Amino acid sequence: MIRFLTNEQIDSIRWNECINQAFNGNVYGYTWYLDLVCPGWCALVEDEYLRVFPLPAWQKMKIHYLAQPLFTQQLGIYSASPVSSRELKDFLYKIPAQFKYGDFNLSTFNKIEASGINYKYNINYELSLDLPYQQLVSSYSENLKRNIRKASTFSNSLSKNVDPALLIELFRNNRGARIKSLTDSQYTLLLNLMKMLVQRGVCEVWGVYDEQNVLSGGVSWVKSHNKAVFLFSAVSDTGRQTGVMPFIVDTFIRENALKNMILDFEGSNDKNLGRFYASFGSKKLFYPRIYFNYLPFYFRIGLKVFRQLRSFLKK
Repeated sequence: MIRFLTNEQIDSIRWNECINQAFNGNVYGYTWYLDLVCPGWCALVEDEYLRVFPLPAWQKMKIHYLAQPLFTQQLGIYSASPVSSRELKDFLYKIPAQFKYGDFNLSTFNKIEASGINYKYNINYELSLDLPYQQLVSSYSENLKRNIRKASTFSNSLSKNVDPALLIELFRNNRGARIKSLTDSQYTLLLNLMKMLVQRGVCEVWGVYDEQNVLSGGVSWVKSHNKAVFLFSAVSDTGRQTGVMPFIVDTFIRENALKNMILDFEGSNDKNLGRFYASFGSKKLFYPRIYFNYLPFYFRIGLKVFRQLRSFLKK
């Protein structure tokens, strides 16, 4: 039987044990991760936590809705065994009617074949590291190999214990300066998240420093379920020109070759980022994005106008 549980009704011990045992488990599914990125989350739970489905719940103007939390790529149904499309549909149809709007992601392993569900697929890239390094390198693109050779002089300036605040500051001063939609509260959330992950021992923040001892690029790696997630990265203009990011990723691959580990690049639908991730020989995967809108007509019009205005202001 599938039950709807509010946040207060969820047994965190049983829940996290289900995530531990799930064949499609990931770090995003733990209660302590969800509590930070989506404090009001609730869930659908089958029997005694045989399968669990976190619902990223929010409320605004007395409207209850579901929306994918920041820094959380995939959620969906977590289970010790594969979930059929019929079973997925059973869960989706159990989402309470109080949620009038939804736009959230499922897992790569949650396949949709049923009619009557609005969805499209997002792109992800993953690389299995269970091969010798030289074999992994043989799948690199030629342009990537050139960039790595150009950056080989950075080997003595790589730190594996960078302060998360420095990595975020580097992003804000470079690519973040061009993304007007990012707010101080979102950066604060990211900082708190990275600090928590480091404290729990599941995150390493790597970075490369230039000759003036200034951080020129970095990546935060989050490890869980035999997977290393490329959670967040930043690079300066100088670091981009000198190939810092290819160097960091290649170093990670070299040090983890022959391990039972998957490097999860976390996307992306962006063609340029996708091209970079694919240049390491990674495999393109897809995961569903579910969406529905049962809002009253006047709310739908308002939402559409708001989105158009927000898109215009970003230009």
